Amino acid sequence: MRLLLVSDQPSPYYYDHYQPGRLDEFDLILAGGDLKREYLEFLATLAHCPVVYVRGNHDDGLLEHPPGGCICAEDRIVECCGIRILGLGGSFRYRPGENMYTEGEMKRRILKLTPALWSHRGFDILLTHAPARHINDMEGLCHQGFSCFVDLLDKYRPRYFVHGHVHMNYGANVPRRTTRGSTTIVNAYNHYAMNY
Repeated sequence: MRLLLVSDQPSPYYYDHYQPGRLDEFDLILAGGDLKREYLEFLATLAHCPVVYVRGNHDDGLLEHPPGGCICAEDRIVECCGIRILGLGGSFRYRPGENMYTEGEMKRRILKLTPALWSHRGFDILLTHAPARHINDMEGLCHQGFSCFVDLLDKYRPRYFVHGHVHMNYGANVPRRTTRGSTTIVNAYNHYAMNY
């Protein structure tokens, strides 16, 4: 199965310089937040596969005007192509905003998912906007990750953890892929294609 991961910045390759058929190879597109509604709708229109997204810290407008043709995975487990995707968008709260959370608020979001986690017997992909604490995050409050994401990874051991928020151009030490136990962690900034 072929996946396209996108987050934070529209990819010129798949948008501005798009050529017909360029999205045909993908079976699933996962969007990690901070992408304009028009871009998500463009992907959903031209790709022949589901587009599953979570909101980023700059996506307050998507609450009232969600992207057409896309599947919002916020605070639930979505099953697409036989893959269980748990979605938790937003970032660490550093200013007022609809899609920003304290550590305690994010823990409560996860706690409310307990019945879904039990009934789905876990999940295969954790799709978030923010990274996990001390895994691909930064020390400043704006780009700090959530410790409760680490707990989710350790308890459920999903195959993949896909996040955005920490742009690859923030520095040479921002990794694209890392691992924690049996989980492969991927920063979806701009775009990243991979096999599942």
